Amino acid sequence: MNRMLQPVRSGAGIFRSSLDRVIAQARQALSGRQAEDGHWCFEFEADCTIPAEYILMQHYMDERDEALQARIAVYLRGKQADHGGWPLYYGGHFDLSASVKVYYALKLAGDDPELPHMRRAREAILAHGGAERSNVFTRITLALFAQVPWRAVPFIPVEIMLLPRWFPFHIYKVASWSRTVMVPLFILCSLKARAKNPLQVHIRELFRRPPDQITDYFSHARQGIVAYFFLSLDRFWRLMEGWIPHAIRRRALKKAEAWFTARINGEDGLNGIFPAMVNAHEALALLGYPPDHDYRRQTGAALRKLVVERANDAYCQPCVSPVWDTCLALHALLEQDGEVSPAVQTGIRWLKDRQIGAEPGDWRESRPHLAGGGWAFQYANPYYPDLDDTAAVGWALARAGRAEDRDSIEKAANWLAGMQSRNGGFGAYDVDNTHYYLNEIP
Repeated sequence: MNRMLQPVRSGAGIFRSSLDRVIAQARQALSGRQAEDGHWCFEFEADCTIPAEYILMQHYMDERDEALQARIAVYLRGKQADHGGWPLYYGGHFDLSASVKVYYALKLAGDDPELPHMRRAREAILAHGGAERSNVFTRITLALFAQVPWRAVPFIPVEIMLLPRWFPFHIYKVASWSRTVMVPLFILCSLKARAKNPLQVHIRELFRRPPDQITDYFSHARQGIVAYFFLSLDRFWRLMEGWIPHAIRRRALKKAEAWFTARINGEDGLNGIFPAMVNAHEALALLGYPPDHDYRRQTGAALRKLVVERANDAYCQPCVSPVWDTCLALHALLEQDGEVSPAVQTGIRWLKDRQIGAEPGDWRESRPHLAGGGWAFQYANPYYPDLDDTAAVGWALARAGRAEDRDSIEKAANWLAGMQSRNGGFGAYDVDNTHYYLNEIP
């Protein structure tokens, strides 16, 4: 019997030795990626809409970097799938809205529509209903570039900024990332912004019908009584827009401007996410801020910092993730080492320096007296700490078991407990974000 078990024990020993070797190699690789100040930050690659929108933004503003544009175009071409378009995730199905944006970006970058990859994309887009069936955000982009009329997008007037908190729709009843995307977008849509589009590139070939003749842009919107109510409200307020007093519009514009400029967040960008940052950059130009204004310089630099340039191509990240990457790296090292190594100590020091304290974050709208103590996802984003990063960092500090971290852990725990919603659950950024009827907005 002992002789029969011996090969099993030997096999287990070989496996354990191999596992230890692989873990040691992984640890060495992870440690080699740690920055001198103690943090980690890895590339954050998303779908192709973000790099496509970067090219679109350059043509909207007429701030073209042709060398960078060419490298992003290489990246976009390389991501085209066998179905002819572009998916929202690796190996995914054709996505109409992403494909329309990528096609437009490539055409802006100089790709001839009759090249094989452009022809394949165009055929796929038309087969799936044409650009007129793309989602709301894509149609807003097309409206900014005068490819569709403004009636192709929902009526989102800047006067929303003046609505009281009890009103069914309010900016603090939507998720924080939506809020920061929306407010500068209110300005762009209310003033009917127009892209500079210096090369006057169009994509009329992606529509099954002439855009000005299409009357059913919302025929594929959500169904049901709540969705029908929102659509009816949309039509009513669109008819009433001409009756809005100029003084009311000016007041609303000023409130929206003050709201998003207070949150510009320097070169880390509005909420640290590309869609909000690009809307802010474009809204500043529309409001008359000159290119050399601090706000314009900051929004431009924030967007440029999201670009990853590689040997043969380039792409734009949706945001960066240093806090998340650092706390996960610490969890891995603590799991493997079982002790607080110098790498863990420097990582903890870096994280503790970024714990958000008394800043006027949006969480105070629902919890005005709740002290800070959270962490954001990015290098700096004081208005928007989130509960998952805070929990993950607090957990890592607790695992390290250092007495000097106790104060940071307690502040994090108190903030997390204070952010519990009335139904007992927790959201990512906000308390009681349960206005589910807003999902029915077209």
